[in-house]
Amino acid sequence: MRHGKKVNHLSRQTGHRKSMLANMACSLIEHKRINTTVAKAKALKQFVEPLITKSKEDTTHNRRIVFSYLRNKYGVTELFREVAAKVGDRPGGYTRIIKLGNRLGDNADMAMIELVDFNELYNGGKKEEKKAKSRRGGKAKKSEVAPAPEAKAPEAPETSSEESTESAE
Repeated sequence: MRHGKKVNHLSRQTGHRKSMLANMACSLIEHKRINTTVAKAKALKQFVEPLITKSKEDTTHNRRIVFSYLRNKYGVTELFREVAAKVGDRPGGYTRIIKLGNRLGDNADMAMIELVDFNELYNGGKKEEKKAKSRRGGKAKKSEVAPAPEAKAPEAPETSSEESTESAE
């Protein structure tokens, strides 16, 4: 029985498993998408999502905590600069696992794990705008909705008379 055992050991000892997950997390942060087995992808998701949450607040303490897990200063820098900027308003769920089928050599279940905000196919190449709603799912109050900008008529430039007097001198 496996009561109370939440960690998938992935048939590895502790040091090897932590190093493997750190390497996979750095690759995911660098390339934004990697292919691996389903079991490793699920373990990586549990490993990397708290680190992305820490990266949303850029403090020295958070950088040191993330560095203790990743052990790669380039991965930490990219995480706190590029990734944190894209996922700043997302409350969670930073990664997506897409199953790909079985590997030819050993018939292992394969999956692609990717960072959600970096996929242009699902986002349509543009950032989705949030709709103003209350927490209960009702319609937004009138004070929360921004008024539509009014169209202004183009004004005639006044520099033409100034330019003509300067060119005459």
